[in-house]
Amino acid sequence: MGEMSKNPDFVVLISADAEWRVIRNYFPKATIYPSPYGEWLNYSYEDITRLKQPVVFIHGGWGKVAASASTQYSISRWHPKMVINLGTCGGFEGDIDKGEIILVEKTIIYDIFEQMGDPEEHIKHFSTEIDTSWLTTPFPLQVKRTLLVSADRDLFYDDITRLKAKYGATAADWESGAIAWVAYKNQTRCLILRGVTDLVGVSGGEAYDNVNYYYENTELIMKKLIESLPQWLLKYEDNS
Repeated sequence: MGEMSKNPDFVVLISADAEWRVIRNYFPKATIYPSPYGEWLNYSYEDITRLKQPVVFIHGGWGKVAASASTQYSISRWHPKMVINLGTCGGFEGDIDKGEIILVEKTIIYDIFEQMGDPEEHIKHFSTEIDTSWLTTPFPLQVKRTLLVSADRDLFYDDITRLKAKYGATAADWESGAIAWVAYKNQTRCLILRGVTDLVGVSGGEAYDNVNYYYENTELIMKKLIESLPQWLLKYEDNS
């Protein structure tokens, strides 16, 4: 379908290249458009009358810089009622299972190292509470409602004990902290769903030096999230 005549109600941000490949394959007939940050497409759920406008999917890019810039771009361009981030994350071995889906209620950017002022104030400044009060049970998927920590790096084993003790974290990613923070600053509702593709523990990471393991699990996670997406959007329509 062509460019939209009206702004969409929902924009879905996809970060990693591997995650976006699943989107492209899932919507093979969609017309692909360029943006400064990555490709985008729109899909109309014609069989669901309550989803009146096409849904935009945009490849926002990996890491905090690309994620924050593409989130602001998406909000400024399309003025959606809600931005949604579907993606993957790494889990802490022994605290969460591979394949679990996290419904993110708070994000914390933990790779901020301040040596001139109070480091805790800077961490707090870039932490974001996500309002999920509009979501009613039962959920479209079984989820773990918890926080997610973000950094511009994969998890180091040495990080895990500190992140567990300090924040109660069980999983980490690269982008959700930036996406949630920008959405909050724009007073735009945000929904983040991330699935655990691999675990990191004492012996290292399951996907480290084995990127195909990540790719395979990313495809499973992303398909599950894409298939459940209309039901999450209907939750918003029913309760907004």
